[in-house]
Amino acid sequence: MEAKRQLPNVLVTGTPGTGKSTTCEQIAEATRLRHVNVGDLVRSQDLHCGWDEEYSCHIIDEDKICDALEDQMNRGGNIVDYHGCDFFPERWFDLVIVLQTDNTVLYERLEKRGYPQKKLSENVECEIMHVIVQEALESYREEIVQVLPSNTVEDLESNVERTVQWYKQVTCHVR
Repeated sequence: MEAKRQLPNVLVTGTPGTGKSTTCEQIAEATRLRHVNVGDLVRSQDLHCGWDEEYSCHIIDEDKICDALEDQMNRGGNIVDYHGCDFFPERWFDLVIVLQTDNTVLYERLEKRGYPQKKLSENVECEIMHVIVQEALESYREEIVQVLPSNTVEDLESNVERTVQWYKQVTCHVR
């Protein structure tokens, strides 16, 4: 953990549909971490440069996102929820969790969300190719990256408990 921060920052990333938001909400409830849903932040603060009709999503402005989060991340105590990870500064995070989901489960989750077929297929392909895992390992120190399964309620509970235990361990000197 960076010396000036008393509380850690955690990034939870993964392909859309892997359970990032639910995982972050539960971790935030069990810790003192603030849940930062980057997608919500982009929409509420207009941190984008338009709308992509083909994928039905905003075209994010990575610089605006980083500028908007800089002070908060420097203070610590955040759990950041976003499907991308390679544009955030490495210094921000003490733990990076990459959630992975079985392709069949992921397909069904994205289909329920009403994703257009092209967007659905590309996200499942992204998961098959471990794109987010590769991004995380290339962007952050390997020892802080944890790749966790996120297929079932039991996986969710295990991931939350594991992260809460990590949090307690790294913050025990603060209390």
